[in-house]
Amino acid sequence: MLFQILACAVLLIFYGIYFTKLLTQKRQGIRTHQIGTRKEKGLHTVELLMSVATLGIVVVQLLSIVLDWSLLPANARFTGFVTGLRGDLIFLVAVLTMKDSWRAGIPEKDKTQFVSSGIYAFSRNPAFLGFDFMYIGVGLLFCNPLSIGFTAFAVITLHLQILQEEAYLTQTFGEIYLNYKKRVFRYLGMSKQK
Repeated sequence: MLFQILACAVLLIFYGIYFTKLLTQKRQGIRTHQIGTRKEKGLHTVELLMSVATLGIVVVQLLSIVLDWSLLPANARFTGFVTGLRGDLIFLVAVLTMKDSWRAGIPEKDKTQFVSSGIYAFSRNPAFLGFDFMYIGVGLLFCNPLSIGFTAFAVITLHLQILQEEAYLTQTFGEIYLNYKKRVFRYLGMSKQK
């Protein structure tokens, strides 16, 4: 029962952050959720796969929690809780740092600010990093074949989305973004180049 409570806490915090930001921006007239709105074939396919993965993993996580289905010992499961909380914290800091420029999906018409300060000085994609840590954390809390498969599927589709967003950011912000890419790693860390 303890691990079920811990997993629910990780999920409630994470999705609480996500939906609070979504509703806050909606009140300001900002359309945050833009996944699947673009019609370019490659981009639309990646965003569709990402939607399937991110919705499917929630079902698998909840099913695993309800069934208390885990193949790992307690210490590994507790590591999953700490990893999931780390994901929650990274996601929260990323969303707060991005302010009103944060979107889920690649906007077609919205003009957003380029953000490279705060946590974005250490990761080009901290929100996605937060998702990954949360998925892996809950995956460790409730490690079973189904959760392993969906966690891997979700992490891979998020990576494909990152590649799409990097192309969009390069096209939108040009040299500013290319210089940023040289300084800050995709997931975590900074290059020695200045």
